[in-house]
Amino acid sequence: METAPIALFVYKRPEHTRQTIAALRENLLAADSDLVVFSDAPRSEVDMSAVAEVRQLLASLDGFKSITVIERTQNLGLANSIIDGVNMLCSKYGRVIVVEDDLVTSPYFLTYMNDGLRCYENDDDVVSIHGYIYPTGEKLPETFFLRGADCWGWATWARAWQHFDADGARLLKALKVQKLTRLFDFDNATNYVSMLESQIAGKNDSWAIRWYASAFLLNKLTLYPGISLVQNIGTDSSGTHCQATHAYIGALSTVPVSVNRIKMEDSLPGRAAVTRYFRSNKPSLWRRVWTRLSGMLA
Repeated sequence: METAPIALFVYKRPEHTRQTIAALRENLLAADSDLVVFSDAPRSEVDMSAVAEVRQLLASLDGFKSITVIERTQNLGLANSIIDGVNMLCSKYGRVIVVEDDLVTSPYFLTYMNDGLRCYENDDDVVSIHGYIYPTGEKLPETFFLRGADCWGWATWARAWQHFDADGARLLKALKVQKLTRLFDFDNATNYVSMLESQIAGKNDSWAIRWYASAFLLNKLTLYPGISLVQNIGTDSSGTHCQATHAYIGALSTVPVSVNRIKMEDSLPGRAAVTRYFRSNKPSLWRRVWTRLSGMLA
C-alpha cells in the first residue's frame, strides 16, 4: 500500500518535537511512510541554541521508510515555512500529510489520513482530511464534513492546495461581499474574521486562517473524525503564536477511525456541536481561538 509522505515542521522546541516524533513513530504506518522534516533557521541569536538542539535530535531519527531533513539556512517564519514545504511535497508527490512540532498523534492517525486521502482523492468538493476535533463532549458521527479547512494534523492533495490564496485582504473582501462572515465565525461563536483582519494588519502570521478562508469561500469540505486522533501539547505559551490554555485538550483516540464514503455536505450535527463548544468556552476561547489557526510553528 502506497502511503502519503509526512511533512513535519519544527523550529525551537526540542521537548515538544521529541514527543511529536515519538508518537508518530508509534503509528502503524510509520515504517511504510516517507518523512520529510523542515527545520527553520533561527530568527535571532537567542534561538540558536534551541534550534541546534532540535537539529541534533533530528540527526538520530529512525523508524520511518525514509527520512529527509531540510535545514533552512535562513529563517522563513511561520507562514512561509509551511506554505513552501506543502508546495514542495504536493508538487513532488501529489499529496501530503502535515504535522507540526507540538502535535501528539494516536497510533491510528496515519492510517486514518491515508484512508481519507485514498477515499476522497478524486472528489473536488473535499480539500483536506483533518485529524483533530474539539473536545465537544458530544457524541459525533465517526467521520463528518465541515466547510473550510483546518490545521492541526491534516492532509491534502495538490489539486486542493492549488486553491490556497495568500491574499488575506482579497479573502476578507469576498467574505463580506458574499455575507458569509457570520457563518465563517460559526454563527458568531468565535472570532476567525478578526483573526483574518489581524493577519492583514501584520499582527499575526497565520497561513491557516487563509487556508480556512480559501476553502470556505469555494464551499469546499474537510473530513473530521468523531474522536480526535491528535492532541496539541503546544498550548502552553511555548510557541510564538500561542497563549496558555487547556480548552483544546481532549481524549486521544485509542481505537481506529474507519473512513467510509459519506454524504459530502457541511454536517449540521458537527457544526452545531462545534458551535456549542465555542460558545461554552467563552471568554477564554474567544481570546485564544486564533492560536489554533496560527499553526504555532515557533
